Amino acid sequence: MMNARIRELAQTLWDYHHVNHTLRKADVILVLCSHDTRVAERGAQLFLEGWAPLLMFSGGLGVITRSMWTEPEADLFARIAVEMGVPAEHILIENQSANTGQNVLFTRQLLAEKGLDPETFIVVQKPYMERRSYATFRKVWPEKLVIVTSPQDAFEVYLSRYTNPELTPDDVISIMVGDLQRIRLYPERGFQIPQPIPDDVWAAYEELVKAGYDRHLASA
Repeated sequence: MMNARIRELAQTLWDYHHVNHTLRKADVILVLCSHDTRVAERGAQLFLEGWAPLLMFSGGLGVITRSMWTEPEADLFARIAVEMGVPAEHILIENQSANTGQNVLFTRQLLAEKGLDPETFIVVQKPYMERRSYATFRKVWPEKLVIVTSPQDAFEVYLSRYTNPELTPDDVISIMVGDLQRIRLYPERGFQIPQPIPDDVWAAYEELVKAGYDRHLASA
């Protein structure tokens, strides 16, 4: 069960995972889909506010969602955007990718097929996936400008409003732990650019792993 110490450690990881980019107008809003439909709402909100003229959703079924849904993540997220008032003709859907690297690669391929070569992207992700998404995008498509954002919630608020009932707050913390491990492992595997990890953040990671938040670790 989550206690005050676990919350403190999780907050440290949460803060690190945020890149705190300042929004600017872009050519494309690219929503990296997942099990968290609040990300779809954030992407749609940004489009409706006029931050970019094109809204893209990228995501098939990933490690977590393939056990939850049969519909590709991108199709579900796009439907949410349309229900919020985004015109369907301003939406592109990439629904085959199964991880963050494929999100970016398959998006790049789809845009090329459409004869589009945008220069600037606003990438929308879960709050605790901001840094990994940035590092992955810069590896796969380094010549483009990318700004990363997410649902604008504090950690406690995010946990209380979390949209997927199949995942508990402890599950979310375990996923955050796994994402931090990947930030350290994946540059050597060619999946991301390196990101510095402060000592206190890594110490929080190690303590959370020892506390049992290790269900989403990658094979070292």
